[in-house]
Amino acid sequence: MSSGFSRGRNGSVVAVFEAAEISLLRSLVSMMLGIVSPGQTSDDPLERALGIGDGAAPSDPVLVRLFPSAYEDEKESAEFRRYTEATLRDGKRADAQTVHETARSGRFELSPEEAQAWLRSLNDLRLTLGTKLEVTEEVHDEIAMMSEDDPRYPAYVTYDWLTYLQDSLVRALW
Repeated sequence: MSSGFSRGRNGSVVAVFEAAEISLLRSLVSMMLGIVSPGQTSDDPLERALGIGDGAAPSDPVLVRLFPSAYEDEKESAEFRRYTEATLRDGKRADAQTVHETARSGRFELSPEEAQAWLRSLNDLRLTLGTKLEVTEEVHDEIAMMSEDDPRYPAYVTYDWLTYLQDSLVRALW
């Protein structure tokens, strides 16, 4: 396992990863880039150019988790989603791309801006994997009791590793 993140000089963050960890991380980030691909936009050319969507709520549970409804009222939520989801997707893709481009094995430094992108992207990865695994608050107890032969074990350990990385990065930033 990596040593995670630590505080560097001048607001930078130092990261240390093994080659296998970078391979896994890049694979997860590539998956994220596919999940948050550009959403549906309006047929109107101006609205399409401005990134105004159709306002439809996603049916995929992962997308529901990554782009939750802003309002309980469906009409208000659809209107809000119509004007914001494209920008939110762009931001999530940009963060994932930053991780993909800056991640390398060994020791490397992240600028404060890159570290923030990593933090947002790690959060998105955890939300995605956690939704797919239907993670509950008892996840750590489940992992401790789970046999390494359990077919779910690698995914749960990956979720736990992402949790560790996110915690390590938060501590390095603050």
